[in-house]
Amino acid sequence: MSWNRRRRYVTVAERRATAEKRAAKLRKEGRTVQPVSVQGRMIARSFWGKAWCTNLEAYSDYSNRLPRGRTYARNGSILDLQIVEGRIDALVSGSSIYDVSIGIDTLPEERWTAIREECAGQIDSLVDLLKGEVSDGVMSVVTRVRTGLFPSPDEIHLSCSCPDWAVMCKHVAAVLYGIGNRLDHAPELLFSLRGVDPSAMLEEAIDLGVAQRQPVSGRALDVEDLSAVFGVDIDFSDDALSSPKRRTSGSSDRDGSELPSRARQVLEVIAENPGLRTPALAKRLGVSRSTVRNAIARLKAEGLVEFVGAPRNGGYYCPGDDGPEST
Repeated sequence: MSWNRRRRYVTVAERRATAEKRAAKLRKEGRTVQPVSVQGRMIARSFWGKAWCTNLEAYSDYSNRLPRGRTYARNGSILDLQIVEGRIDALVSGSSIYDVSIGIDTLPEERWTAIREECAGQIDSLVDLLKGEVSDGVMSVVTRVRTGLFPSPDEIHLSCSCPDWAVMCKHVAAVLYGIGNRLDHAPELLFSLRGVDPSAMLEEAIDLGVAQRQPVSGRALDVEDLSAVFGVDIDFSDDALSSPKRRTSGSSDRDGSELPSRARQVLEVIAENPGLRTPALAKRLGVSRSTVRNAIARLKAEGLVEFVGAPRNGGYYCPGDDGPEST
């Protein structure tokens, strides 16, 4: 027997059959399998999916290695791809079934702060942001190489169980492209992967609109948007959200006893700690900023809180509080 005998070539049809058997076994074991399905030759079609792939191809140390994974991504070889904070785990069918693990560093806080500040006041809706339907200025900031949302090579850590000695084998390359395809359908996963909350990018725009006592331009973020995008249940009943009755400043019923529980909690924190902004309120209550924002919207409609001060350093107060001291 010759020691130089090459490994038998495995056809695409054989790989698909093997992948389907493995996927069926995993489902039987109770695992949720999420394969990558590419329609046609274009791996990514949406703004975020294309931007992910373009960012990877912008780095010279990746651009020469990525093409070897395109065919695998297109022909259904990625039988499972899971994205969580800081990590991608995948199963790729080749000569065998290989485990691919990609670590992604979470976005440094100072970089996330810089992105938010540079985009302040320019984002009106989470839905628009996740669709990539915001200004060119915002898009240039979030997609900027090395300082935007996308990871650079030194923030990406690759691993595959195949015998290929290369750091980026074709299985890893396929998964990197598969992420772009997945972002077509769930762009919020990019933010989850980097460990940040996309709703935080609305903070300055919302505060600016409140401070100026006028609605933020464009399509406003509402409860239905949040539920549709993130699958979260907002703690407000339909009756409470439909036509809230605005209280006047002279109303005697100002304890918030008829409010939903989350709105009451936010009101209590503001009453005890006037001047807090949304991030501080969310931290104290241990909830998301989007939850606090929806509670604030209800409290404002009831006339129980107001935003006082400049957009960047003001805060929420109950009517009748003295507000921030003048300097």
